[in-house]
Amino acid sequence: MNNALKQLLSAHQARTETTLERWLPKPAITPASLHQAMRHSSLDGGKRVRPFLVYSAGQAMDIELDQLDGPAAAVELIHVYSLIHDDLPAMDDDDLRRGKPTCHKAFDEATAILAGDAIQSLAFHVLSHDNNIKVSAKRRLQMIDQLAVASGSRGMCGGQAIDLDSVGKNITLPALENMHIHKTGALIRASVMLGALSCENVSETPLKQLDHYAKCIGLAFQIQDDILDIEGDTATLGKIQGADIARDKPTYPALLGLNGAKQRAQELYQEALASLDSFDDKADPLRWMAEYIISRNK
Repeated sequence: MNNALKQLLSAHQARTETTLERWLPKPAITPASLHQAMRHSSLDGGKRVRPFLVYSAGQAMDIELDQLDGPAAAVELIHVYSLIHDDLPAMDDDDLRRGKPTCHKAFDEATAILAGDAIQSLAFHVLSHDNNIKVSAKRRLQMIDQLAVASGSRGMCGGQAIDLDSVGKNITLPALENMHIHKTGALIRASVMLGALSCENVSETPLKQLDHYAKCIGLAFQIQDDILDIEGDTATLGKIQGADIARDKPTYPALLGLNGAKQRAQELYQEALASLDSFDDKADPLRWMAEYIISRNK
């Protein structure tokens, strides 16, 4: 990770943490155990890649950071809710997330389900009520719709359903990519689009270019996850290494081989950069993030 990205990522992580802290219910408010579970999973952890993408896409459009705090927090809340539910025994049955016990391990399964539900609804509350979002009501509704579609059956939830149905099966590369375009890619694309849509007057051409960039890095992100499931270690990853192999889940290395998966990630990285050719140096953080996604070790 280059120094400029490291500093910027740290700054955006701090902004995200502060914003989440402001919107999440305090731990002593009734029902206390539910609010404590929400905070356990939401605060003090994670790379905050999706908020970073909101901030970076917005700043490429000359939007001030305080106008992007709400969208960044909203997309991170959706991500956190999805992790809580993914980790449940009925799905991936994971014990460790972001270096901490998963929500259902730290609390209990019923509380984890409710925490995920409450965090999901809080995301849309933030996007609906944040007064720092300086766009028209029509544009705000477009942003809410963008996040809703990315979160639902045509996005992340649909991808998770396909993933669960694919365990132990041989699937084609196009089918695997379609699954991850929904499961991982939809929320990454929504992150970039929420940043761009924070600009009231953005035109269709840059929106399409940014969306293609996001599609490419979304797939590259999942490929690198699959690679790290083989090459990483539990302490660095913050989750159990080899879990996907143990569950016989379809992965890019399984279909393409390890070297083939790495080559595909590189191709997507180059395609993502090409999508940003018409943007000036204000879009450099997006370029840095694309490189980080395929070179990260956790």
